[in-house]
Amino acid sequence: MFGKWYESTCIKIEAVNDTVRRFWLRLPVEAVAFKAGQFVTLDLPISQRRTQRWRSYSIASAVADVAIAPNVIELVIVRLENGAGTTYLFDQFKEGDVVKVREPQGQFVLNEAHLQEELCFVCTGTGVAPFRSMLREISAKKLVDAPMHLIFGTRYEEGLLYRAEFEALAAANENFHYYPVLSRASAADWTGHRGYVHAVYEELFRDKRPANFYLCGWNIMLDEAKERLKNMGYTPQQIIMESYG
Repeated sequence: MFGKWYESTCIKIEAVNDTVRRFWLRLPVEAVAFKAGQFVTLDLPISQRRTQRWRSYSIASAVADVAIAPNVIELVIVRLENGAGTTYLFDQFKEGDVVKVREPQGQFVLNEAHLQEELCFVCTGTGVAPFRSMLREISAKKLVDAPMHLIFGTRYEEGLLYRAEFEALAAANENFHYYPVLSRASAADWTGHRGYVHAVYEELFRDKRPANFYLCGWNIMLDEAKERLKNMGYTPQQIIMESYG
């Protein structure tokens, strides 16, 4: 298969909650050239067959972060029930272990033509990873002057990945707006959006003004969002998607 493979070392693992962990991998210097939104593939020791060992994850860190932590990328991974790859990563993989990583790939990257237009990022769960990379890159390089929106859906409040970071970005940048959405919020003091992400972007863009939508998550969310946005009058060129399966 195309793409070079490199030996990488896990330098840190951090549990976010019971089902999500952050992993930091140190790669050779020539392997860390990537664009925000791309993914890497890990070759995990879970099968004799090569392609059954491969698992791909979006890079959650930005290119600009490499200057701070040389040759290091961050992945945020959710444990899948009966998933061979995540079972290994959660139960056996540890700091100091070495894993083969294929060079960054993928076309889910910011279109330069969109950088001066309104952007809306819509995601669920760990689908926030490529958007975190994009937003860190945009912020570090001051790439966008137009309004940006991050609509992030998850079940419970503890699933709001990078919450403090996004809240700080919204406080510091008047053009960035953060909308956490909880589908199973139980806390009486939760004052944010409840339900699903679709109602939020439909309300935000009810005037159907020009915008570009980047979507990342499971197929069921993507399919519904694509159909709703098309019904709102947005074209396929304005809807860019990345599926997590």
